[in-house]
Amino acid sequence: MHVALRPRSGCLVLCLCLSAFTLLLQSLWVPAEITSEEPAGRSPEEQGHRGLGFRRLALRLEALSIQVQRLSRERDVPQLTRDDLSLLLQSFRKDQLGLARLMEKELKRVSMRLEQLSPLIHTGPNEKCEVPTDRAYPVCAEKVEFLRARWQSDPCYAFYGVDGTTCSILTYLSQIEDFCPPRFGRNHSALPWHQKNHSYTKKAEIRTTLSPLHAAMRNNSGPAVTFIRSRVERISERWKQAAVRMRQSSNQTDSTQMKVLLYPGALAGSAGQRFEALLERGGPLGELVQWADLSASLTILGHNLTFSTSQQQLHSLIGAAPGRGSCPIQRPLTFDLIYTDYHGLAHLQGAMGLAFLHYQCRFRILDSFGTEPAFNLGSYARSHGYKTLWGSWGLQPLQYMTMFPHTPDNSFLGFVSEEAVKDVKEEELESDSNKKNRIAVVYGKQDYMWKGKSEYVEVISEELETHATVYQPPGLTSNLPSFIRNHGLLTQEHFLRLLRGAKVFVGLGFPYEGPAPIEAIALGCVFLQPRFDPSHSSENNDFYKGKPTTRQISSQHPYAEKFIGKPHVWTVDVSNKTEVREAVRAILRTEVKPFTPREFTCEGMLERVRDYIAHQDFCSKSLPTWPPECALRVHLGPLGQSCESVCRRSSLVCEPALFHHLNTPAAFA
Repeated sequence: MHVALRPRSGCLVLCLCLSAFTLLLQSLWVPAEITSEEPAGRSPEEQGHRGLGFRRLALRLEALSIQVQRLSRERDVPQLTRDDLSLLLQSFRKDQLGLARLMEKELKRVSMRLEQLSPLIHTGPNEKCEVPTDRAYPVCAEKVEFLRARWQSDPCYAFYGVDGTTCSILTYLSQIEDFCPPRFGRNHSALPWHQKNHSYTKKAEIRTTLSPLHAAMRNNSGPAVTFIRSRVERISERWKQAAVRMRQSSNQTDSTQMKVLLYPGALAGSAGQRFEALLERGGPLGELVQWADLSASLTILGHNLTFSTSQQQLHSLIGAAPGRGSCPIQRPLTFDLIYTDYHGLAHLQGAMGLAFLHYQCRFRILDSFGTEPAFNLGSYARSHGYKTLWGSWGLQPLQYMTMFPHTPDNSFLGFVSEEAVKDVKEEELESDSNKKNRIAVVYGKQDYMWKGKSEYVEVISEELETHATVYQPPGLTSNLPSFIRNHGLLTQEHFLRLLRGAKVFVGLGFPYEGPAPIEAIALGCVFLQPRFDPSHSSENNDFYKGKPTTRQISSQHPYAEKFIGKPHVWTVDVSNKTEVREAVRAILRTEVKPFTPREFTCEGMLERVRDYIAHQDFCSKSLPTWPPECALRVHLGPLGQSCESVCRRSSLVCEPALFHHLNTPAAFA
């Protein structure tokens, strides 16, 4: 399409183009007197010749621009004639060929000069920055090339002084990272984030107060943190009593006070917003129970705690460099231990750069369902077809801390169960506090958990008044059977009160392996749960699909089934009405007292956490010395059976930390 322009408009357009082109050339021309990259020994004439061509070109274009501007400003002529414009354009065409040749010549000269400067840059009269070739640093040249191309991809590089020059890159790669040999007499022990802190000499003394924890959580808010805080407060007296008993015990050992960071990554950022939105609609509480009890345990044991659910605050706490996390932290990590989860692990990796690998031995990962070694090492998992969204971090398997003792490869952290201890107000409300009512409470706070379970629950309701605590969205009718008495979502205090008066706690098959059945048993309920045939696993179940475990789940709560069992736990085929009915009637004929396994008491958890802190040192390269060799019991199992199953049959625990005592020719002989 052809558009006609008036002569005055044509002048303005030409003026604008010439001005822009002039500015570009002027920006490329650097006067000789301010050029610091010129090699020593050149004469002033030689140094000035480099910019002479560009200067002539810029001056000529500037003159043309002034001429066009003068013509466009002439007010005595209302419209320029075509002859005026034609003469101007003819004048410009005469210089066109010369300008093009001059431009090509100068660009070639600049290109050749840049090629000469690329391997050797002078930042001072005596300093030469050459990329070293040292066998001890095989990837130095590769890292230099990477930063030449990508140093502006993250502001942290500029923060550490990288400006794109070889000298600045080599300085960064030798003084902040350790991919290139030391420069200027420095050594890698002086890396700012490698320096070791002064070892703590203060002893950790058992506390009988939780006030330091309340102070540590003061600046955190939200429904999840409110739940953690209320749980700690509700069982605070039990923590204090356990602390007194621990002080009085004869096996108390001195330990060093640790500086500990608690960072539940699932509560931070957008993931935290989604988690808390679920929480208000009956979402999972198990992880929060564990965080609350871990926080209380560390406080009672006398350690120095920092608690945070803010990703921004995490960066400040660990000394992250400004930017996107490609660079190491600015200073040595000030925390001896960092307890986090898979979300928090990703946040740490995204903020620590190279320092993440250096300090990963200090991380402890709260991982409810466990991470098996086959999923932990990325290369092994990929080559053997183990697919997961959560594994491949390359930690020591014992750094993963589980809700229940799923596998000896991980560390069992656990939690503290509620106990059948009533306060004065509750005793006044219940005339016969030791007698259970013919009540069943169904374990399932959301509608979808009840799908396909109506007939199973109906059989139970024939013998027991059946209650539920299902979240009911405002304005929507309930989908629960008419024989169910639904209380809606209850606070933890009211839910526990309901359990204290119930005879049976009914599992629907989901949620899996939560803390609620253990707490119901501790309050005197019998847990009735579905048996899975075939067992649920990552191969046939959407919930376990993608989780870093191949465990076969035989029931809703395998720990309760295998480690507690009857009369506290009954596992049935829910599709067999006769079996369900007979189980309910047998439960009603049986008097069951409250039961809490020691590992789920305050004392049990305090002992476990204390021993982990004292003996688990994943930063050491030496073989583990805990448990001691005297605890080793050797059993020869049938072909194909695991260490875990053979040891359990003898009421023992498989302990991988003792394997190195057996991996010798003498032991096998």
